[in-house]
Amino acid sequence: MTRRDLWFHGGTLVLFGAGWGLTMPLTKIAVSTGYGHFGLIFWQLVIGAFVMSAIASVTRKRLPLGRAQVRVYVVIALIGSVLPNSASYQAAVHLPSGVMSLLLSMIPIFAFPVALLLALDRFEWRRFGGLVTGLIAVMLLVLPGADMSGAIPVMWVLIGLVSGLFYACEGNVVAKWGTAGLDPIQVLWGASIVGAVITLPLALGSGQWIDPRPPYGVAERAQIISSVLHVLSYAGYVWLVGRAGPVFAVQISYLVTLFGIFWAWLVLGEAYSPVIWGALGLMLLGMYLVQPRKAPLDAGAAMGETDPTH
Repeated sequence: MTRRDLWFHGGTLVLFGAGWGLTMPLTKIAVSTGYGHFGLIFWQLVIGAFVMSAIASVTRKRLPLGRAQVRVYVVIALIGSVLPNSASYQAAVHLPSGVMSLLLSMIPIFAFPVALLLALDRFEWRRFGGLVTGLIAVMLLVLPGADMSGAIPVMWVLIGLVSGLFYACEGNVVAKWGTAGLDPIQVLWGASIVGAVITLPLALGSGQWIDPRPPYGVAERAQIISSVLHVLSYAGYVWLVGRAGPVFAVQISYLVTLFGIFWAWLVLGEAYSPVIWGALGLMLLGMYLVQPRKAPLDAGAAMGETDPTH
């Protein structure tokens, strides 16, 4: 890349990372009024489907509906949206937004052992050290007094980690079995539609339906903005992978974590103890160590392995 390209791509990387990081405090606001996770997931997917439809219309993409493609939509909808978001929305009720950002930064760290289990990668001591470093960071989070307002509940930390584990599985599933010829935009578009179909009866049956009619309060506006930011940041990330390559674009993982903590401080007024900052440093080190020396990702495989908020 030329110096001009580097500045341009670096600027867009920061922009997308900032947008993705902002979704974390917005999620905290969205769950603050007692909305259930199925209702929130349904409307997030509906909004995402509308935004993706607009993007597809501009780029003149179509949505293939063959058996293989529909299977991809269902799998990605489940392990990339419905299941991990069910965990993260519930954990967000009980955990500070900044801590949620830290936990989701475990996605690229979790991706390494999952890749080993699926025979997609080979063992490296350096990357194993990154996994151990990330786990030590998580252990610091649950120490008594780690949070300025009191002990962080261990159970909800574990549930927050489940969300990241699903996202890590998603990226490796895509890397191993592919996407039936679909590009990442088509995958997200189809998965958003299928995910909305799956969660609609769950939202209605569980009593978690959210009436979409105005007036909209702070929580409703936060959910709308968060959903739009997520899908636009993701689409921008995919574009950046194609323009600057996955090795460059994967650095967004660091930015999402850092911006998530910054926005939590600015928007929510969260304060953190030295233990939290120590955990952040260890988590960033773990993310650095666990990355392969040459990222074995293409635009399709990158969609889940480095997606910190999905």
